[in-house]
Amino acid sequence: MKVAELFVKCLEEEGVQYVFGVPGEENIDLMDAFYDSSIDFIVTRHETSAAFMAGAYGRLTGKPGVCLATLGPGATNLLTGVANANMDHCPLVAITGQAGLNRHHKISHQHYDLISMYKPVTKWNAQIKKGEITPEVIRKAFQLAGQEKWGATHIDLPEDIAEMEIDATPLQPIERPHTEASSQVIQEAAHLIDQAKHPIILAGNGITRQNAREELNHLVEETQIPVVHSFMGKGALSWKDNLSLLTAGIGGQDYITCGFTGADLIITIGFDMAEYPPKNWNPEGKTSILHMDTEEAETDEYYPVAQNVLGDLKINLSKLQQFLSKSDRNNDWVMDVRNQALDELKQYKEDSSFPVKPQKIIADLRSVLNEQDIAISDVGAHKMWMARMYHTYETNTCLISNGLASMGVAVPSAIATKMVHPDRNVVAVCGDGSFQMTGAELETAKRLNLPIIVLMWRDEGYGLIEWHQNKKFNRASYIKFGNPDYELLAKSYGFEVMTIEKTEDLKRSLEKAVTLNKPVFIDCPVDYSENMKLTEKLGEIIC
Repeated sequence: MKVAELFVKCLEEEGVQYVFGVPGEENIDLMDAFYDSSIDFIVTRHETSAAFMAGAYGRLTGKPGVCLATLGPGATNLLTGVANANMDHCPLVAITGQAGLNRHHKISHQHYDLISMYKPVTKWNAQIKKGEITPEVIRKAFQLAGQEKWGATHIDLPEDIAEMEIDATPLQPIERPHTEASSQVIQEAAHLIDQAKHPIILAGNGITRQNAREELNHLVEETQIPVVHSFMGKGALSWKDNLSLLTAGIGGQDYITCGFTGADLIITIGFDMAEYPPKNWNPEGKTSILHMDTEEAETDEYYPVAQNVLGDLKINLSKLQQFLSKSDRNNDWVMDVRNQALDELKQYKEDSSFPVKPQKIIADLRSVLNEQDIAISDVGAHKMWMARMYHTYETNTCLISNGLASMGVAVPSAIATKMVHPDRNVVAVCGDGSFQMTGAELETAKRLNLPIIVLMWRDEGYGLIEWHQNKKFNRASYIKFGNPDYELLAKSYGFEVMTIEKTEDLKRSLEKAVTLNKPVFIDCPVDYSENMKLTEKLGEIIC
């Protein structure tokens, strides 16, 4: 058989369901091998979208998502989505076609050194230069992508290698080992917690990756330690729990930041440094850190680690509870902070001003979606509002990219999310800036008959950049753009379209959208004058 056929058989052995991508000349042997495979190849409208889809699939399933592109511009387009998955710690395997080995020594049509190009944005990558190494390369790519901390790997397949005849068989996947901290380390960590008068937990992305939510909840119940969530740790503790201090991550002061100000020990659990810079929540670098994760912490002067507890979070959290004393901590201040944050959302539930305020959009969205429904935020001003005010009951029900934080991630991710969870409502929350970057994937959603909902916040500009410009310079520059007729555009892709013309329409439209079982596009004008009002309000908070 050809190397390309062996390659696909190796993917099947890894349990791959889908490959997202765009075919090209240099990967036609692979494309032909997929034709007779059990794997569904999902044709996307852009390679970046393919990687976004694979990243979302990996994040939700824990199994590496797979994306494919040809060489040259296909590979460079794919790169952004691969980098996004790697920094967000989503398991992903990227495959690129490549020029034949006989062209690598000279300047050649569409040829770049993709191994060098992808090296900074992956955990590992390799080119298949001999057909017989194909099973080893693929096994290693999946093994490393799925190891903690999850991330992206990359395989480059030259076209002349792909068409070679080979006699080899796939390697079987092996179960990943679980590591745990020693009892001595766990006891020392328990002593730190018992000695602390005002400890606080910062719950990060790792709790979701390692499915350690139940263990965290047991720990909180026993110790009565309040929990702050990073953008990507949302839902580790339900927002309804009285010890949930909701979500932190906006730069500068906020109600939630006050929890860090009064803490004498910060317990970070599954926290990834790229999520939320320690300088923002430990500005003097004086509060000690108990670091619980699979890897030692990144060196940072604002992250003074008193103790590392490394290994599987489920195991270590369970062991930790055995050594902790029963707590009688006074947490009255937690309810004060919670009430201030939650009241901010409540006061906008009945707001009828138009265009619609961000707080009102979120209040209506939260009231319509069920506990397990999934909202996916794109990157822009709406992301800051969603992260701060869209409260969650469970992990992976509000997907926010906060590592690379690439615009355009929401619609492709919603497609993959609906493929993984067809029984849940899935809403892509976009700005009109981020939507246009991957909006062509509406066709993909319609072709696959996926009833996703796209909720677009329209302000005719790059609202987040305008927000930052106004904060720093008290004026904005070069952030406005024109828009198409979104009703005609979305209809041309086969979507049901709802245009919000008064605020009262929004909740009714969302309620209708979740009952239609078809792709729906909601065009909602947003009042981003609330951005600077929020900045002023946060500036007045004194902890």
